[in-house]
Amino acid sequence: MSSPAAVTEDGFLGGQLRLRQPRSGHRAGHDAILLAAATPACAGDRVVDFGAGVGAAGLAVARRVAGLDLALVEIDATLAELARNNAAANAIMANVSVLDVGAGAEAFAAAGLAPDSVDVVLMNPPFNDPARHRVSPDRGREVAHVATATTLESWIHAARRILKSNGRLVMIWRADGIAEVLQALGRGFGSLEILPVHADVSAPAMRILVRATKGGRAPTRLHAALLLNDESGVPNNWVQEILAGKGGLPLSRP
Repeated sequence: MSSPAAVTEDGFLGGQLRLRQPRSGHRAGHDAILLAAATPACAGDRVVDFGAGVGAAGLAVARRVAGLDLALVEIDATLAELARNNAAANAIMANVSVLDVGAGAEAFAAAGLAPDSVDVVLMNPPFNDPARHRVSPDRGREVAHVATATTLESWIHAARRILKSNGRLVMIWRADGIAEVLQALGRGFGSLEILPVHADVSAPAMRILVRATKGGRAPTRLHAALLLNDESGVPNNWVQEILAGKGGLPLSRP
């Protein structure tokens, strides 16, 4: 159990979601909420959040869409405990598993995640390249942020395995890694939709949100850029509404 001094309680979705999370190390922020806002889900869907941390993205989806069968998968037992407590504190039903996303099918099945059993997977994998980014001395932050050579491929493989035919995968990744994402999704996924995220109109994209369908055959669709701020640096009103839980992104449409 984390001591009270080691955690903070923070509001998300304009206060609709209250989450306890570590005071130091990896902390949930805008990426998790944008990922949730890009996730297509309907009541009754089985939705799985890979690398859930304290549950921010998965619980934000459940706050927007009632009646989900939600599962949170997290390798760190301390974060998983916080996620379990956060779900209960927000009156959201969720099954929380301490599980490495890179584990095999048997480990997933033991956690109740059998092949071809899930409607939607959302994920925010570690995506920083250790050769280009300074590795944090905080082990939790390093695990959450720094990718290995096989991270992306293994996470997408795990999603492909548990998704039903026509199930949907939604992920957030660094924009300069788009080629890696397209290559990793080339086996088994199609009907891609890509939403670039820019700090402002003059800056290159910093993130991409990607939606893919298992077995999908529709052409890839590139959406208009999402600008977090306008030319003057003023926060985009639409983005602020999304962060306040008042709407979804285009990728979230059925």
